Amino acid sequence: MANENEKLENESLPRRDFVVSVAAGLAAAGTASAKDMKLTETDVEIKTPDGTADCAFIHPESGSHAAVIIWPDAFGLRPSMRAMGRRIASEGYSVLVPNPFYRVGKAPMFEDASNVNFQADRAKIQPLMASIGADGACEKDAVAYVEWLDKQKSVNKSKKIGTQGYCMGGALVVRTCATVPDRLGAGGSFHGGGLVTKNPNSPHLLAPKINAHMYFGIASNDDAQQPDAKDKLREAFGSKAEIEVYSTCLHGWCVPDMPKSPDGKPIYNKEEADRAWGHLVTLYKANLA
Repeated sequence: MANENEKLENESLPRRDFVVSVAAGLAAAGTASAKDMKLTETDVEIKTPDGTADCAFIHPESGSHAAVIIWPDAFGLRPSMRAMGRRIASEGYSVLVPNPFYRVGKAPMFEDASNVNFQADRAKIQPLMASIGADGACEKDAVAYVEWLDKQKSVNKSKKIGTQGYCMGGALVVRTCATVPDRLGAGGSFHGGGLVTKNPNSPHLLAPKINAHMYFGIASNDDAQQPDAKDKLREAFGSKAEIEVYSTCLHGWCVPDMPKSPDGKPIYNKEEADRAWGHLVTLYKANLA
């Protein structure tokens, strides 16, 4: 799937608005503990230059907090990504999880990615990825999402915004940080695809535009396929980024409902996913002040 990833106003219309149990949300995301905090989860619609994006907005029931944008993988906004949103919201953040494929249709495109056969579903997945991978698409969305977040009472505008992304979402994290550099304070890419390409618009070339501190968690098979990518990332970002290869993990290891590898073994690695999550929380706590 790494190869596929490299190809690459306050106005809201709630469909549901409810307080969720953090314990339930965290269990779905694969973590061992829950905080004593209640969250509000709302389905919202955000206008962009290209249409209306359906998103999940999750935040602590009271107070205002630093905002976080989660960019999903190639399977889009679905229950597992909502669970990740609840998990980071429980750390004290107001979290937006957009449907990156709203130009094609409403989420979920896939309800449970563990049931996906990538070869069989290739014809469906490629147009989805192309819709957000088109020139300027992520950049327009990033501006719209930041502007919307900054109008929400649960968002503290005096604090920087964080963003995290998985698989194709890793490149979207970099583009978001480069597009709104004055608001983005931290970005985390996990098994990101297409971070370093030969194209003139390669995400790693955006490093000079980025003020945020970055974390890149690289899967072992992605590193094996493109061993110089980590070096180019280090050269581009310098002290602004921490770059780590997860030597025992395959592309997709952070996502609980990732399909199994061709040999039938699980790709999701709970222990290493939790370790990566710890790096993410540390990144946010240090840089979203």
